[in-house]
Amino acid sequence: MLHVRVVSPSDVTAELVAVLVADAGVLNLTVLPASVRNPDGDAVLFDVVQGRANEVIGRLRQLQLDRRGSIALEPVATSISAADQAGAGRSRFDDFAPVWEEVDARIRADGRFPPSWYGLLVIAGLIAAVGLLTNSQILIVGAMVVGPEYGAIVALAYGAVRGDSALALNSAVALTAGFALAVAGALLLALTVRAAGLEPKAFALGVRPVSHLINTPDWFSVIVAVLAGIVGVISLTEVRAATLIGVFISVTTIPAAADIGVSSAFGSGQEAPSASRLNARCGATSPGHGAPAGPASQPLGVADRAVPAQGRCAAPRRSMPPGSCRPEARPLRRRRRRGPTRGRRTWPGVRPHRSCR
Repeated sequence: MLHVRVVSPSDVTAELVAVLVADAGVLNLTVLPASVRNPDGDAVLFDVVQGRANEVIGRLRQLQLDRRGSIALEPVATSISAADQAGAGRSRFDDFAPVWEEVDARIRADGRFPPSWYGLLVIAGLIAAVGLLTNSQILIVGAMVVGPEYGAIVALAYGAVRGDSALALNSAVALTAGFALAVAGALLLALTVRAAGLEPKAFALGVRPVSHLINTPDWFSVIVAVLAGIVGVISLTEVRAATLIGVFISVTTIPAAADIGVSSAFGSGQEAPSASRLNARCGATSPGHGAPAGPASQPLGVADRAVPAQGRCAAPRRSMPPGSCRPEARPLRRRRRRGPTRGRRTWPGVRPHRSCR
């Protein structure tokens, strides 16, 4: 239910009251003659059920009350009245019908971009950049909560659909400038971290699962983007869910903008540092043993970085020429055990080279 306050010129009030009385969705009608100043006129107060609000507001516009007077809408959170609850002529869906005047006013209000809007977008980009550097999904979510771009995206789409070029152009310029600032902020932060040598060890080794998820879109990313657009349209009619849905839509915006800056600072094709690479794969024979050695410059995979000692020579204990990390096919010495198992021989095996132990 909505509470409507109308300032009506005296020569229109009688016609307005007749229209409101004839509508079954109008309740609690009150008329205060000559009680309003600036603009001067009569105060007409009433409540209207949600499902009838669009039609009633349309009739108020036909009487030119939006030009000669004023119209104000307020949502009624709680109404304790048998007449209000009965709602003569209401259908079961009237309480969920969107009021398009409210939707239009909300979108146009979100289509204004003060300096604080750009500041929040830059801060969101910086938080997302830290989340990428530390592989922290929590910080990525926090950046999406801070990001204010949802209103601008909706205003851009609404202006394009409604043919409002001023609203669409203003929103497009704000989004372009805002994301450019966010990318620049993430780039400066990443360059500072790189110059100071403060990048986390996992990020320096190339373990970047969060960044990989963002910069390698696939069909699942398309599905998420389509779903984000659908819930964005639905949220226009659900004020209560608009904030959370804005966070969901930010999945496709803020993290990607921050990833552009971070990848530009560290190099999008940069492999892991040379200190984290193997000179040769353990298990590959050296050229001196009749078989070609494995590539000495092949970088470690993610699983190999996570557990570097499984199947690989993680850190040779003494300096050796590249390609000399090899297993030493030397059978174990057979020895006799004392005690109950005396006379029993151990099985021969392969002992790894001392440099790989």
